[in-house]
Amino acid sequence: MFSFFLAAMLLGFVFNAAPGAVFSETLRRGLRDGYRPALLVQIGSLVGDATWAALGLTGLALLLGSAEVRYPLTLASALYLAWLGYQSLRDAHQPPQPGGDGQGRGGSAFAAGAALSLTNPQNLVYWAAMGGAMAAIGVAEPTPTHLALFFAGFMLSSLLWCFICAGLVDWFRRAASRLWHRLTYLACGLALLGLSGMTLAELL
Repeated sequence: MFSFFLAAMLLGFVFNAAPGAVFSETLRRGLRDGYRPALLVQIGSLVGDATWAALGLTGLALLLGSAEVRYPLTLASALYLAWLGYQSLRDAHQPPQPGGDGQGRGGSAFAAGAALSLTNPQNLVYWAAMGGAMAAIGVAEPTPTHLALFFAGFMLSSLLWCFICAGLVDWFRRAASRLWHRLTYLACGLALLGLSGMTLAELL
């Protein structure tokens, strides 16, 4: 059981550390306002992670993968990514003034992280395939205890990653020059717009 828990934590780290929309938004907000907003984007994304994990581990992710659910979810994700990408490109053109510790923007950062995670259609694919991943680590027929342990390990590693990622972003914010900030905003904007385009392509 302990090795199973560690495997769940490792999968959680891999899932969360992979570059994507949440990381790009964490970087964008962290460069502007520092550690707290970056952390809140990450913690907000845990809302979606926990939701998809619960659905996937109970087998409901397969049902939610139907076209009636997947298409609207994919469209909403693409539009939101495009909006965030536009904001990041705007910040690259005219870098925003730092807002101290991001007071007053915490709710917005948390909501952004939650929205990105909840509307990510790739989470459907990831959790629908999780049964095969469990079999690969030696649990072909998981019991409720296995599922609870996997969920706990995954969420623990996700929570730890929130603090690690926010700390790295805040360090970069303090160490990098203004030019690097602008280049980072540009890279985040292009990445978010690219992800939006790729998401829309799934509808075709």
